[in-house]
Amino acid sequence: MEIILYDEGTAQELDIEEIARYLAQKMGKVRVEVRGNPFAFNLSQDKVSDYARKIAGTKIQEVSQKILSGQEPLYGEIEYEKRRILGKTRSFGILYDGFHLLRIFCEIMSREESSLEFVHIFFTNRLFATWDDSNKRYHLRTSVYGIPSIISTTGLVEAPAKPREYYLLKQQYERLGKDLTELKDRFRESIIDYEDKRLTEVTKGYAMQAVFYSLTGAPFCEDKGCRLYNAHWQEELIFAQLWGEYEFCGRHTRILEGLRKK
Repeated sequence: MEIILYDEGTAQELDIEEIARYLAQKMGKVRVEVRGNPFAFNLSQDKVSDYARKIAGTKIQEVSQKILSGQEPLYGEIEYEKRRILGKTRSFGILYDGFHLLRIFCEIMSREESSLEFVHIFFTNRLFATWDDSNKRYHLRTSVYGIPSIISTTGLVEAPAKPREYYLLKQQYERLGKDLTELKDRFRESIIDYEDKRLTEVTKGYAMQAVFYSLTGAPFCEDKGCRLYNAHWQEELIFAQLWGEYEFCGRHTRILEGLRKK
């Protein structure tokens, strides 16, 4: 097995090299490679325009309206994505369909590396969501696992819910015109925020979820203390990734030990 990590424009606080070292330590003899910008090998003018158009077509306009595959974006949206691909701007305030985005990233991968012997993980600051048929709306996600897997540093901040008290106090702060920085400082121990120095450590667990998806088809664990726990609240995320008494539950520890022995 080989694990390949890509940096598709992430938060500056994310140290992908450190994540690579962590994965190598946990996986034993598995090779881990950091490739950086996934578009670096496909930056001909035609390729840039093609990827920009496809990515712009994954933009969600309304969370209660499922986008269609191959929808035609506006000229300005395509031009924005061109600048994003070329590193001339960063993605903020745009919501993408996670599964449509995953399929585009899949096109970037070489065919020779599209087998189950390779684990591709794309780190991005793009915020994405997936459609839920049960309530007919999109929901923010931290990650989407597949071939490849995508992990969003913006999603780590925005997707898991903050403590209920935070939202109540936020309304009061906004009514009074108070600085929200004070509120975030108050909840610093129970939320992940932008420019958070804990981001790399937290993301290690999500990278391991991507690896377990590739290994077993099941990226998550029901144990709230395991780094594979599928957290829906920020406090759950922080506990599983930072405060737990152990990194992985007994079952997943045994799986990792078995891999290292091979």
